[in-house]
Amino acid sequence: MRGVAVLGSTGSIGESALAVLRRHPDRFRVVALTAGTNADRLKQQAEEFRPEFVGLVNGAQTQSLAGEGFSASVRLCVYSSSPSCLIEAATHPAADIVINAVVGFAGLDATLAALRAGKRVALANKESLVTAGPLVLEAARAGGGEIIPVDSEHSAVLQCLAGTTASPSRLVLTASGGPFRTWEPSRIAAATVNEALQHPTWRMGSKISVDSATLVNKALEIIEAHYLFGLPYDRLDVVVHPQSIVHAFVEFTDGSVLAQLGVPSMELPILYALTYPERVGDAGTRRFDPVTAGPLTFEPVRGEVFRGFRLGVEMGRKGGSAPTVFNAANEAAVAAFLDGTISFGRIGELIERVSADHEVVPVETVEAVRTADGWARARVRELLGE
Repeated sequence: MRGVAVLGSTGSIGESALAVLRRHPDRFRVVALTAGTNADRLKQQAEEFRPEFVGLVNGAQTQSLAGEGFSASVRLCVYSSSPSCLIEAATHPAADIVINAVVGFAGLDATLAALRAGKRVALANKESLVTAGPLVLEAARAGGGEIIPVDSEHSAVLQCLAGTTASPSRLVLTASGGPFRTWEPSRIAAATVNEALQHPTWRMGSKISVDSATLVNKALEIIEAHYLFGLPYDRLDVVVHPQSIVHAFVEFTDGSVLAQLGVPSMELPILYALTYPERVGDAGTRRFDPVTAGPLTFEPVRGEVFRGFRLGVEMGRKGGSAPTVFNAANEAAVAAFLDGTISFGRIGELIERVSADHEVVPVETVEAVRTADGWARARVRELLGE
């Protein structure tokens, strides 16, 4: 029986994680849950799983958690606009595994804290590695923690490497292409929020759905792969695969290529992250049928159209504060798009302008990462004010 903390339990990844844990009560026990603002759903989850710790980042919802029928044994941790709630859950003494499903830069502190505490981090928060990759790897070394990726593409690479001592010579991650894969640039620029959220193969939250529509998400995944698997950027590629059945290819020095296939469901990589290196139980996904799956096709990324992808990889190559600024500018621009402040076409424009304005510096401390992140967000606000 292993204790599991789920950070971001009310989001799409968090709900998928709880669905997996629900199927395996003999192997896992939920010991901590946190959410950002969805107090009502968090309360329902806490009543079902009876964790030892419940955290709500937005303290304005305190009263919603204090209703009748809520277990007196559940400790309430409510902090307004503070990462402390996430850190306390991530370092809970009963937690062997921390599923970090927090969206965006806000998940970094919890990742670092869990790794320093020697936990296994099932990492769905790719921004931790994107913004502070060297610091995250150092935290794992210093604390004895381990990082097991939850993103389907990185999980696929890990599965292809399982049981072999051979080092990969190249990794190819797949992308669905998003809802605008075949659209012309002028039509993409005018896309609505509703159109951007209509992902063709995955059910995800709003922010990552927009990132998939811009293909920025694939740039973030390339940076993440760089740190997870230690390969230089010229040995990391992306191909568009609309069916989302093949999640990654791994090429070895002799030219052999392995691929991991499966129906598009986050529950399989979540279960693998929980049980790695073993394969245990049932992820709850439907079985893959190669006949009914139909033809599997692959296309190049339209880098001239989805410029955010190309820029993100470039910023990853620069290193230092560059990927931190890229990520922060993207988060701020996507938020502006989702609240109706800007058009879809301006997301890429804002990221490009902020990235061009930034002078790259080393990020050897968390404070340096925060400074770069804060500068980029402030610069986006300035540009919006213009």
